[in-house]
Amino acid sequence: MRARHRLNKFLLRSGQRPAQGMKAWTQHYMIWVKQIHFPQVAQESTRLDYLTEVEHMGERAVRLEKAIEEAVKLASPEIQEVVKDLQALRGIAQISAVTIAAELRNISRLEGARQLMGYSGAVPSEDSSGKRLKRGSITKTGNAHLRRIAVEAAWCYRLRPGIGPVLRKRQDGVPEEIKEVAWKAEHRLHKRYCKLAAAGKDHRKIITALGRELLGFIWAVGTKAKAAVKQQRVA
Repeated sequence: MRARHRLNKFLLRSGQRPAQGMKAWTQHYMIWVKQIHFPQVAQESTRLDYLTEVEHMGERAVRLEKAIEEAVKLASPEIQEVVKDLQALRGIAQISAVTIAAELRNISRLEGARQLMGYSGAVPSEDSSGKRLKRGSITKTGNAHLRRIAVEAAWCYRLRPGIGPVLRKRQDGVPEEIKEVAWKAEHRLHKRYCKLAAAGKDHRKIITALGRELLGFIWAVGTKAKAAVKQQRVA
């Protein structure tokens, strides 16, 4: 993303803009970028350097995603089940699910959803004394990777509850009780988003609040997945 921003801002500063209606970073967009040439040597060298970096990072991302897929196949049954079931939640695809599983390892070690929220640093700070109760911004003293994933996924819950083709494919083979948790999350978080937005709350604070609640559903899915694997072993 940083490499793309550098190239995009450089083109804008140079007065180069794509045709109206052309979406950024599509195949047509990249063809357009490669057809641009500057008469000044410095500008042309900069364009080529930024373009090469974008292509290099794109190839690296694809290579690492394939490596992650192979790593998941070699992981323990518990990790595989957690990764699969977490993808039933809206906004959490494979990379996000793997990140959550890697950061938490054994999610059952956390006694409850609130403990997971505190572990991620997504809970409000507090400066209370006596009867005075004062809460501030989130503490950010926990796992930053986990908090980032939850907040990024929370943006999806601005939309009305629904199961599109991509999410339906991710939920294929997932136990019904996990699907029920995911569906409950869609309704609860979207309802909370609408309520806070109607109250005029800051948009970033709303998404952070949704991300904190989403961690509760992540804990529920993770613990159910772990329990399912244990039951299979006993059986």
